Amino acid sequence: MTIPRFVLAAALGVAFALPGIPALAATCGTGNFETWLGQFKTEAAGKGISQAAINAGLSGVTPDQNVLSRDKSQKVFSQSFEEFSGRMVPPRLPRGSNMMKRYGSVLSRIEETYGVPGEVLVAIWGLETDFGVNTGKFQTIRSLATLAYDCRRGDEFRLELLDALRIVERGDLSPSDMRGAWAGEIGQTQFMPSSWMKYAVDFDGNGRRDLIHNVPDVLASTANYLAGYGWKRGKDWQPGSPNFPVLQQWNKSEVYARTVAYFATQLSHAP
Repeated sequence: MTIPRFVLAAALGVAFALPGIPALAATCGTGNFETWLGQFKTEAAGKGISQAAINAGLSGVTPDQNVLSRDKSQKVFSQSFEEFSGRMVPPRLPRGSNMMKRYGSVLSRIEETYGVPGEVLVAIWGLETDFGVNTGKFQTIRSLATLAYDCRRGDEFRLELLDALRIVERGDLSPSDMRGAWAGEIGQTQFMPSSWMKYAVDFDGNGRRDLIHNVPDVLASTANYLAGYGWKRGKDWQPGSPNFPVLQQWNKSEVYARTVAYFATQLSHAP
């Protein structure tokens, strides 16, 4: 699994825009964890989240010291484009080419709907989780609760935790299914819960938005994310092109965005 996009952005000092924090929000680091969690449950109920979703998601949750250790030991992403792309793309190119063929009809329908070419989606899919093989094993709600209680970026993670409960309430996933990266990203292309709530789609029409197990939903939701940030149908995605800034919205690291662009171009030329 690659370095979470949130971690790459944080390592590069990228700020995330947050809505105003209400006065009654649970304050990070208040008392012990159980006290803070009780305050957060009250806040979640005040936000209209059902008691059933709150109980399902938060009952028995405890801090994960491994998550805190990882958060506090982040290292700046310092690989060059040549180093990173050389390590990440060649071993994934053959399988990426196979995925282009395997999901060709789905990718064609997605491009027709959202304007995003399959090569770009498969490149992101491969770089994020090796095409769904390595999605992460951390309990998402536990990770988010841990980071929300901690005061480094407590406000942001508190909002992500609220959205994780909304995912449960909506019926997309059960809490036990919500496993992913230590920073809270879930699914085969690693969505934060806020992005899941905003961009996840039920592309195969089975009644659920499932970015963990359902490949059409995964790829279409990724395309919806890019379209939501202004992807221009029929335009190039290389650095300097109209769509490269959209790839940088996917990941603020220029090295990562360039690697996505390079991988997608390689896929477009694959036999």
